Amino acid sequence: MTIELDHVTLHRDGITYLDNVSMKLESDGFNVLLGPTLSGKTTLLRILAGIEKPDTGRVMVDGKDVTGVSVQKRKVAMVYQQFINYPSMSVFDNIASPLRVAHVDRKEIATRVNSVAKLLKLEPFLQRRPGDLSGGQQQRTALARAIVKDASLVLLDEPLANLDYKLREELRSELPKLFRDTGTKVVYATAEPGEALMLGGHTATLCEGRLTQFGKTHEVFRNPHDLITAKTFSDPPLNVVSVEKRAGEFVMEDKVHFTIDRMTDQLSDGRYVLALRPHHVSLKARNSHEIELQGKVTIAEISGSETFVHLDIGTHGWVCQAHGVHRLDVGQQVSVAVDPDKFIVFNEDGHRVGEHDDRVARAAHG
Repeated sequence: MTIELDHVTLHRDGITYLDNVSMKLESDGFNVLLGPTLSGKTTLLRILAGIEKPDTGRVMVDGKDVTGVSVQKRKVAMVYQQFINYPSMSVFDNIASPLRVAHVDRKEIATRVNSVAKLLKLEPFLQRRPGDLSGGQQQRTALARAIVKDASLVLLDEPLANLDYKLREELRSELPKLFRDTGTKVVYATAEPGEALMLGGHTATLCEGRLTQFGKTHEVFRNPHDLITAKTFSDPPLNVVSVEKRAGEFVMEDKVHFTIDRMTDQLSDGRYVLALRPHHVSLKARNSHEIELQGKVTIAEISGSETFVHLDIGTHGWVCQAHGVHRLDVGQQVSVAVDPDKFIVFNEDGHRVGEHDDRVARAAHG
């Protein structure tokens, strides 16, 4: 089964929800839609489901235009972040409902419902009604109903957002395995870069209705084509700074001079934008090649074995993702160290420059 979006655009009340989106869904692994709120993820899922019709463009399935085909005539299952269950039915009947509509044999219904209930840890609750469940249990019920349907296309709109941390992590690893050998195409929308990386497969980054990049998830992360994609695929936020290249050196705020070896001969003098992921910033220099920057702490967030240090470096707000627990005071002056070769380089328009060899990009982002 091949599914392709061909120049899909949707406007409503003067707002652009999708802007000329073209992509072909991949069959190996998940197809992840990654972007912040209002980036177009849910709208794209609704168009794939047949709930919404685009103003222009087509949805192609196996080479056939299905743009105007209603959701009832498509073999599609969809799960939203906000769970939807039938309140008068038991959990078992909620999960079984699409199978009964399809006139599946009673014994097979029981087998399939019990199997998916075991996967989602719903076995103790099968005879309860949704109103007697926690929010997470209700969301798992909605997710089970989509999985049991055995649809050709499963659309998941941030389906794990309301689950507790432990179950969310477990399901992130189990869901790709569940669909791996079924031939089902899965499109998974998320606002979390970390979730996209854990799911793997292919990722499309979206911003204000535009598709900025689509490819294998780790390649999009390692080798963003533009600054928007790099920012979309970074959590904590990407560190960004404007610099000027003069006679082989990069100059930051007329104070810090450094070189980026792989860029020395590739770029002409002029202004550029450098981006650096927070885990490439440290509170202590690790080698003589690193440069030190002075900053003032605005907040230090301790999260388990890591500390996220927010600081002002000149006129720029940065984040340092430091290993270990570091107790720092607001306003405290600190030095942070960065390896210049870890910088991603963009021109002033936000387009990636000087990275023609993907092996270089991998080295820079590792």
